[in-house]
Amino acid sequence: MAIIEELRAKLPAWVEASRAIAVEGQVASYIPELAKAPREALGITILSPDGEIVSAGETELLFTMQSISKVFTLMLAFMDNGEEGVFAKVGMEPTGDDFNSMLKLELVEPGKPFNPLINAGAIAISSLIHGSTPAAKVERILAFFGEVAGGAALSVNADVFRSESATAHRNRSLAYFLKDNEVLGEEIDVEEVLSVYFQHCAIEITCGQLARMALVLALGGADPVSGQQLIPRRYVQIAKAFMIMCGMYNASGEFAIKVGIPAKSGVSGGILALVPGRYGIGVIGPALGPKGNSTAGVHLLETMSASLDWSVF
Repeated sequence: MAIIEELRAKLPAWVEASRAIAVEGQVASYIPELAKAPREALGITILSPDGEIVSAGETELLFTMQSISKVFTLMLAFMDNGEEGVFAKVGMEPTGDDFNSMLKLELVEPGKPFNPLINAGAIAISSLIHGSTPAAKVERILAFFGEVAGGAALSVNADVFRSESATAHRNRSLAYFLKDNEVLGEEIDVEEVLSVYFQHCAIEITCGQLARMALVLALGGADPVSGQQLIPRRYVQIAKAFMIMCGMYNASGEFAIKVGIPAKSGVSGGILALVPGRYGIGVIGPALGPKGNSTAGVHLLETMSASLDWSVF
């Protein structure tokens, strides 16, 4: 409780100090619809297992999950296929390359994506979600995400989905490369897989809903209210390991050293973060740094981790 009271006292000032960092970043524009986000916005919600909520800033701002969704489609793919089925299609290592790079698909045998959080890996994971049609797969993804978010009725932002699909030339190249490398099987329709991928990236959410999803991971996959195991603990452990290794794009090592908690960012400016066993955290700050992470959001998490000794290392 002492930490919660400290957060309530200090968080508004921390948010305003970090908001000043937003001017160092730019809102993502390569997906045109994302360019409409307010550059100076910054919001955060922190949720504890006993239901305490601390928020500051623009926490009601809706934003799309983008790459944050990859953490949860990975766990759904594990639940559908088991570890062996998933790791037949993706590896377990960070790349050191840009999130949309295809370099190692060609240079390193056997040509499968290095991990499930880069774009190529997440496209492969999208092909593993069970469902007879893309619509059925997206319906399952929305139901699963909504359950983890505390029963939220989540939906796909159709404008962002269309914008993403229309400009996704690199992602199409990655997907067809995966098809040529036989990571996507002969029976797989590339455009159907991409439709699922673009739609789960375009799922709309708030900081509070994201914090609730993070809290489930902080509790090893258990619902904080009912105690029901929503996600097998083993799959949550794997997801958190990937978040530490490659959840913050090419700045994951720096984030691990400076902040030291599992996190996953998205190019909408969202960040899901967690303090294991203690807190789920949802952040939105649309202005991004050169490596695709929220400038103000990362600064805020650095400040909080240093002040509250959150690092897991």
